[in-house]
Amino acid sequence: MKRTLTFLLFYLLVFIPLPAKVIKVLAIGNSFSQDGVEQYLYELAEAQGDSLIIGNAYIGGCSIDRHYKNLLTGKAEYEYRKVVGGIRSNKRKVDLQRIIRDEQWDIISLQQASHYSGLPKTFANLAQLKRLVQSYTTNLHVEFVWHMTWAYAEDYNSKNFQAYDNSQHKMYTAIVRTMQNVLPAVGIKRVIPSGTAIQLARYRLGDTLNRDGFHLSLTIGRYTAACTWCEFLTGRIVDGNKYWPETMTQEDAETCQLAAHEAMFMQQQGKYLSF
Repeated sequence: MKRTLTFLLFYLLVFIPLPAKVIKVLAIGNSFSQDGVEQYLYELAEAQGDSLIIGNAYIGGCSIDRHYKNLLTGKAEYEYRKVVGGIRSNKRKVDLQRIIRDEQWDIISLQQASHYSGLPKTFANLAQLKRLVQSYTTNLHVEFVWHMTWAYAEDYNSKNFQAYDNSQHKMYTAIVRTMQNVLPAVGIKRVIPSGTAIQLARYRLGDTLNRDGFHLSLTIGRYTAACTWCEFLTGRIVDGNKYWPETMTQEDAETCQLAAHEAMFMQQQGKYLSF
């Protein structure tokens, strides 16, 4: 009898498909959210039977403080980039309040400007930003999550990298520690571990996932981040997804998918990479 019940449970878990999902997600971010959600993410979800409505409140290099001030003042300096049904649109000079109220978002992600992402003192206004965003939402059950940015390429030469002694490993570790110290206090429980996925992909593909030292490469880097977002949003294992852009090989796509899945698995266990 036990064996029969075990078999039936295994059958249900493996062979019965999960119902398709329609998920509305808004990233309040910058060019790092652009790298994560504006390309490949919709197609990855579609390939597994899910549908996403994706919004990105975009200002290049935007920090927590700037998002907060913009929402307080109503300053209309955002590009509202949106993907609906696979069709991309972009409205300029939009205020953040209007973007938040445009949809009944299921998930809203917040993030820090990459160069501040491992510096706890720059997160002073995160709690206020979250509360203010929440006051404008139209979905009482919206979930706030955190988009973990990635460490810079090891050979990147910039003043922004000096805060981490120009070390990729030190920057990654600082990002992790900052999240662990800051997020619980503001009530953000879940993290999209793009930074860990990128680091795992680097181990297999080399430190080649950036196009300029900090933004992601247009194919492998962005695809890895999109795979991470896809598994996070849909709850389906992205490893084995049949979509990848024509500019990638199947082998590289599978490597990126595996890195994203491993990052998600580690995140669910509350673990990060250590050096």
